[in-house]
Amino acid sequence: MTFKPQHQAPTDAAERRAIKPVVVYPNGTLPEPDFATLAEFKASMKKVNEVIVPPRDARTFHVPKGYFFRIVSVDGPQVGDLNLWNANDLKERFFSGKTRALHRTHLTTGDRLWSNMPYLRSMALISEDTLDWYGFDEDGGSVHDVIGTRCDPFTNRLLSGNDYHHCCHSNLCRAFRDETGMSMQEADHYVHDVLNVFMCTGFTKDTHQYFMKASPVRPGDYLEMFAEIDLLGNLSTCPGGDCSTGHSSDEAACYPLKVEIYETDPALQDKWDWPAPSAYQHP
Repeated sequence: MTFKPQHQAPTDAAERRAIKPVVVYPNGTLPEPDFATLAEFKASMKKVNEVIVPPRDARTFHVPKGYFFRIVSVDGPQVGDLNLWNANDLKERFFSGKTRALHRTHLTTGDRLWSNMPYLRSMALISEDTLDWYGFDEDGGSVHDVIGTRCDPFTNRLLSGNDYHHCCHSNLCRAFRDETGMSMQEADHYVHDVLNVFMCTGFTKDTHQYFMKASPVRPGDYLEMFAEIDLLGNLSTCPGGDCSTGHSSDEAACYPLKVEIYETDPALQDKWDWPAPSAYQHP
């Protein structure tokens, strides 16, 4: 028999549970993006490059500061796992946990993707989301989450005893290796928790477990971001396809994703308040 202690509730248990929650970072804590200037940048957009990410694979891409990039559904419902780094300093990378705390569990237009400490600055601003209509469904699910990590071969081996080499972590590592010349073992330390693009997720209401369900994404949908620093991006097409049944296998129908890169009018650069690394210094 498994030993699992269960303690008796104290006499004031109901009183303790009734204490009202406090939002840690209330709306309005962060400065609002300059949407008027952002609209000027968007009006000047010109597509200069695109990258196709094959099914069950990953590709890297570069986005200069002041450019836009779009992750686009092309052939069928497919989710993607996104990593971002400072293209000039790979120690600075996307920090999904702090992004979740500063914004919410699922991101949409107006939310920012923040970098790790000690930098802690905005890397990219979500400028358009064609799935913003979805909101939260009756199961508590929504899209573009920063609560899941990424499917990975280590957890897969832990749970199943089997090795699978096209988990998103593996895909991202291979693409990062090809970009940087590092070994797969070195890449393990740079690939990080992701923005789950197009993925529909939440927590069950009874057991509070992380769940996924069929993504509502359809060909032509996209998530667009404005680069606030020079970015190296890395996108994996999840082996779970639309994540309606499972992941980390070859069973699901999978489709490519497209990354489109857009330049903007350089004359607008002086109108944007570009984020600097945190000025905090240890005493």
